[in-house]
Amino acid sequence: MFRILQRHYPQFLEVLKFQLTSRSEFERLTKTEPETLTDLERAARFLYLQRTAFGGKVDGRSFGVSLRGARFDLSKVVPLLEDVHERLSGVIIERLPYVDCIKRYERSETLFYLDPPYWACEDYYGKDVFAADDFQKLADQLKTIKGRFLLSINDTPQIREIFADFDVEEVSLNYTLNTNDQKKVRELIFSN
Repeated sequence: MFRILQRHYPQFLEVLKFQLTSRSEFERLTKTEPETLTDLERAARFLYLQRTAFGGKVDGRSFGVSLRGARFDLSKVVPLLEDVHERLSGVIIERLPYVDCIKRYERSETLFYLDPPYWACEDYYGKDVFAADDFQKLADQLKTIKGRFLLSINDTPQIREIFADFDVEEVSLNYTLNTNDQKKVRELIFSN
């Protein structure tokens, strides 16, 4: 999608221009194999499904409905894309395993913000991206860094045990993906 935004932004917006929010269109695009689409169509499909899926899930998507209006509204998507452009203009993006990323950028003045998958939700970001034993590996690596870190994660006994050597702050919040069924939860913020 970013390559399309970089090279074909006006054409991308044209593809999206008459895209409506509907369950049938969501289901059609969910069933459409991305390999059968042009690059423009594939990028448009990705953005449409992200905006209309409940919670923006990538795997196991279901159609999300908001009583405040259509979830896919090009008049709101364009400013969002412009905000993304502005936000990313001064950013360096690395696609590295966390171990390598920490090694590469670790210095005394570095602050890492770490947001690993929640405990027992390791596959939510894809199969074999992060495993349960990676929590311990991450904790061990963080013990050796010269810089600082903040790590946010769900509150479980296993997580408390693995990251017990670090400072911890409990934070209460509401999960609000479904406004009719808000769930009060606690998360933990670990730091050194």
